[in-house]
Amino acid sequence: MPKYHMQKNERQIKEKNKIDEIIKKGKFASISMCRENEPYIVTLSYGYDAMKNSLYFHSAKEGLKYDFIKRNSLVCGTIIEDKGYKTNECSHAYRSVVFWGEMIIIEDLEEKKHGFEIMMNHLEENPIKIKKRFLDKEETYQNTSIIRLDIKEITGKASE
Repeated sequence: MPKYHMQKNERQIKEKNKIDEIIKKGKFASISMCRENEPYIVTLSYGYDAMKNSLYFHSAKEGLKYDFIKRNSLVCGTIIEDKGYKTNECSHAYRSVVFWGEMIIIEDLEEKKHGFEIMMNHLEENPIKIKKRFLDKEETYQNTSIIRLDIKEITGKASE
């Protein structure tokens, strides 16, 4: 894939800590996929594993998203921190990241548990309460799929 430069270079976020901040603040990522010539986009809640530079998602074990991933695991996604429209300025304040990577359907039970743990810690105010409610049951891991998105490349942009 050819590389393009950002047209408004002054808006580019180059600092890894600022990119991580956007990912850590976010709760949803929009993921675009392609199966042959058919595009598909889905918005999913996620958990961020900074050590692995990966996002974790939960999913049903079958369906359209699953079929797309099995056919082509390479994806592109975005996370947006919306800071609001600036009335009378014809402008919008935001920070965003665009990333490219590979979606991997996790089969290993220990990594499934790790993925759920990452998601609960990222999404929940009181993860201990939710973990006791859902993650103490073995059927949670049997009935739900965990998908890991390994981020291979990422860019950030802001208009503040």
